[in-house]
Amino acid sequence: MKTLNELVNLEEPGWRLVKEWAAEAKNHFEILPRDERLAGEELVALQISTRSPMGAVVYESGGVLFYRGFVRLLGSGCDRMRRGLAGWNAKMMPDLPMQGWPYLIVADDVVGGVFAINDGGLGENAGVIYYLAPDTLEWEDTQLSYSDFVCWLFCGNVAKFYEPYFFEGWQDAVAKLGCDETFSFYPFSWSKEAQDMGVGALSQKAVSADESYRLMIEFVAKLGS
Repeated sequence: MKTLNELVNLEEPGWRLVKEWAAEAKNHFEILPRDERLAGEELVALQISTRSPMGAVVYESGGVLFYRGFVRLLGSGCDRMRRGLAGWNAKMMPDLPMQGWPYLIVADDVVGGVFAINDGGLGENAGVIYYLAPDTLEWEDTQLSYSDFVCWLFCGNVAKFYEPYFFEGWQDAVAKLGCDETFSFYPFSWSKEAQDMGVGALSQKAVSADESYRLMIEFVAKLGS
């Protein structure tokens, strides 16, 4: 296992690339403050260098919020977003060692969707981001690498992607939501009833991101394709 000093790359820091994307950003974002202790612990747990954008995001931030907080990119955790990338994956997959994780969750959104890097458990296209859509219960191949995904969050058409999920007043609702919470909709987003009604007609409440993810995975196991 490499030490923290071995993982921190000062000559070719990946954070430099992240800052370039931030400078060109078309979407609102907020970089959450870094907790030095958590940053070191998360990086060592993941065993990835800060030369990579993922290692840089983990080591240099508590996480990054995009589109007024609609999407949350996991970093190392902080007071506002307690979930760190390594820690939250371990918590969500407690029965598996890290080497056995079928994917690595890297981000989520307020409507219960999850973005994860496929490590062989989601299909043949390993190493790319898949999106677990709350309205289909399917892991959708985005065909984006982690770097491409983060660049898209800063500079891509995030609004078009989430257009079916926006509801009247979502900005105010998201502002009141914690960074470790998501909306739970009823009827459930994947149901025919919900899709006939439209997201704006569904009842909603805040639940923990933990509860939301576990429920989604339970539904996928029972109902997903």
